[in-house]
Amino acid sequence: MSSWLVTGGAGYIGAHVVKALRDRGESVVVIDDLTTGSPERTGDVPLVTGSILDGDLVRRTLTDHDVAGIVHIAAKKQVGESVERPLFYYRENLGGLITLLEAATECNVNSFVFSSSSSTYGMPDVDLVTEDVKGEPMSPYGETKLVGEWISRAVSAATGMRVIALRYFNVAGCASPDLADPGIFNLIPLALRALTSGEAPKIFGDDYPTPDGTCIRDYVHVADVADAHAAAMLHLNEGGASGAYNVGRGVGSSVREVLATVAAVTGNDMEPVVVDRRPGDPARVIASVEKIRNELGWTASYDLEQMVASAWAAWPK
Repeated sequence: MSSWLVTGGAGYIGAHVVKALRDRGESVVVIDDLTTGSPERTGDVPLVTGSILDGDLVRRTLTDHDVAGIVHIAAKKQVGESVERPLFYYRENLGGLITLLEAATECNVNSFVFSSSSSTYGMPDVDLVTEDVKGEPMSPYGETKLVGEWISRAVSAATGMRVIALRYFNVAGCASPDLADPGIFNLIPLALRALTSGEAPKIFGDDYPTPDGTCIRDYVHVADVADAHAAAMLHLNEGGASGAYNVGRGVGSSVREVLATVAAVTGNDMEPVVVDRRPGDPARVIASVEKIRNELGWTASYDLEQMVASAWAAWPK
């Protein structure tokens, strides 16, 4: 039986994707360098420890496990760090992708799902961000994702490999406590850390042109994101065409609305404190999700309260 390779499969999103594929009866193998991943997350799935920059390791894995398709999630992903260390991000994210695609081409892998990001869009001045909006990323991280899409698309055109890029919006929550996000970088975990430390959650600016003055984002449950990968995999398995798709709910939630939900779920209604805006934060970014619904048959299932509740259930108390 042929397998799917999930790069970064011991990480937060990757482990959820592994679970989604296994739940559908797929054979899976993982490559992860474990810099942020945990081997416990992969369970009984074969885990190859190493970097996708190691072409020999990747080729051996593809051959030994009869890999027919790849879900590529492994990447460095902190926007601020990418600004401070651009060369590191270009080498890791683009160098790793090129090495992976070279090996995939040599080993006749014909299906490739690329983990992209809504950061490829930058700050689009539109109500809903469609896949046709021009990419204007605002960080080296976003640039690596956009250029990664270009590289994958070019390889697809040259070799016939079918490629799907999934542009995640704001991923949150977890399917189970053992798969929780260990990072404290996004709004929900930042708010949970503040409240459990006896501190007030922060709002970075309340003077945006939105109904309550705070930024609006599209939040999507990580289990839904994982199911989007499974939908992309099924599409490719059935001979479907290449394409790029937004992965979101098509619903916007303001910072104040998210913090109100956190307060309701945790029972801690400490009043947030407003601080200065962060540079580069757009007022509103909400996904158009018509394309993925119509072409891949995928729709998000979880709402904001369920995202927050699952994150809170896994939070160390």
